[in-house]
Amino acid sequence: MRIVALTVPGEVAELAADRLWAAGAQAVEERDAGDGRVELRTSLGSADLVAGARLGEIPLEWSLDFIEVDPLPAETWREFARPIMVSDLLVIRPAWHETAGRPDGLDVAIEPGGSFGLGDHPTTRAVAAVVDDLARPSQHVLDVGCGSGVLAIVAAMRGAARVVAIDIAEAAREATEDNALRNGVADVVEASTTALGDIDGRFDLVLANILAPTLVAMAPDLQRVTAEHGRLVISGVLTGGYDHVVEALEPMRVIASRDVDGWSAVTLAHPTGSG
Repeated sequence: MRIVALTVPGEVAELAADRLWAAGAQAVEERDAGDGRVELRTSLGSADLVAGARLGEIPLEWSLDFIEVDPLPAETWREFARPIMVSDLLVIRPAWHETAGRPDGLDVAIEPGGSFGLGDHPTTRAVAAVVDDLARPSQHVLDVGCGSGVLAIVAAMRGAARVVAIDIAEAAREATEDNALRNGVADVVEASTTALGDIDGRFDLVLANILAPTLVAMAPDLQRVTAEHGRLVISGVLTGGYDHVVEALEPMRVIASRDVDGWSAVTLAHPTGSG
């Protein structure tokens, strides 16, 4: 299998690791690269171009390589994966674990496929909690950068009439379809590699759990696909460090935010629909 090897100055190793987690890493191995530098290794998908795109533009002093490794050791993380209690009524669990939620709650089983995440990263947990609050029957939902389909599936299981899930990675499309079937919502979730710019129509709820530079680049389209009285939920941004993203999305306004472990999920609305 191919893995990402990101080498950075030691003083920014934690920031670089956060970038990898936000891009979909399930585990990050840290190695001493010498000369005060640290090498961070993880898997972000089966294709180099897709992995690079998920990571986004990196600073010049960082170096990115792709390495072929034996896949067997990389699977040992499964032994340690545990269900995630997003709230009292929402649990996201590895598909190989038994049901862990309350009988009256929502139990979402996820197989990450091409290493697109189990839902345990703070950004996913934050957005999942927001979706759990905002998703309603009859809604049309768009999940941009769907990964393993966690957020799309939560919306569908909460009664959304239609959920469109898009990602640049074919492996993500496959994982989302597989997980939608596993959770009984395959008839609601439509997964594809369609680019956001090619998505027609407007949605009651738009989710974009991706990196800040990509959010800025996508800002015009994210506004376009959010219905007048709809809600846009963005994440992949550090708490207190997303003003530039909000500015790119103007005149949409922030109406709520949820912080989890230093990351934020921010909900925005059009001026005419923010009341």
